[in-house]
Amino acid sequence: MPDAVAEALARLQQVEPVLCAFHEVFDTFAPVDPSLPFAGMPIAVKRGERRSHREALMAMGCVPIGLTTTPDKSTPWQTWGRNSRGLTRNPWNLDRTPGGSSAGSAVAVASGVVPLATGVDGAGSIRVPAAWCGVFGLKTTSTERAAVGVLTRDPELLATYLGVEESRSPTAVWSTDLGFAAVDDEQAEIAWRAAAPLRPRPVPLRLEDPAADWYAGRCRRNPVLDSLFESADLLLTPTTPGPPHGHDGPGARINTALTWAFNLSGHPAISIPAGFDSEGLPVGLQAVARHGREADLVAAALLTSSAVEVAPWPP
Repeated sequence: MPDAVAEALARLQQVEPVLCAFHEVFDTFAPVDPSLPFAGMPIAVKRGERRSHREALMAMGCVPIGLTTTPDKSTPWQTWGRNSRGLTRNPWNLDRTPGGSSAGSAVAVASGVVPLATGVDGAGSIRVPAAWCGVFGLKTTSTERAAVGVLTRDPELLATYLGVEESRSPTAVWSTDLGFAAVDDEQAEIAWRAAAPLRPRPVPLRLEDPAADWYAGRCRRNPVLDSLFESADLLLTPTTPGPPHGHDGPGARINTALTWAFNLSGHPAISIPAGFDSEGLPVGLQAVARHGREADLVAAALLTSSAVEVAPWPP
């Protein structure tokens, strides 16, 4: 067993009774070729994720240590981490949710169990937990509504995961609300400050609320976004309209209001740690790129990460 895997399992035993991030912990591990880019690196795998994604990471040398928790069928889909094993808790405030549905993966990374965890983003299911747990959460370009991706505290790992070698400074524009969402002032202010290294230009963007298309299952190109990306590499927004809610559920608020449009349009997107609000809860900055331009998301993560400390819980 690689030393890093043993350390991850020891950390898991320490925090798991409190945080409930894992559905299953593995007890056997295959040998790893030391020449691989992620040789011996422990990862957590989202329960129910596509096997091909897990196998691709194993081919890079990753060692899965377990399956993370997801909301079960008794739970409303909206960013609520309750499951059959109990409450998956936000490391920064145990009375708050870490988000969903990649709840356990976000917690496993935020609590320092693993440096990387997999996720599937169907409406913001990677980006929302990443924002609320204070880690990076990337969803890749997809022609389907749900896209695979990863969560990490280290943006350099994103570059290796994607095979990104180029480095450039992308151009960026900013929208607080995409033209329709109700966003808390504090969320917007913290995300805007974190975006400063990218020098974004505010634009009067007005997207249609994607709710109707979402519930009808319509995935299609968005001409407003196509036009925007003719002159900018990145669209920046807050990741969520508000802070993580309690374990009693989200109420009427749609916490995916700023994320799900990009599942329908297929654009790659990332949540970047932006800092903490007045209650000490993490806030996320969302960056959205052209189709196939995950490299610009990595550049944004690297450029902004120096301004915000991303420390594992407990601090």
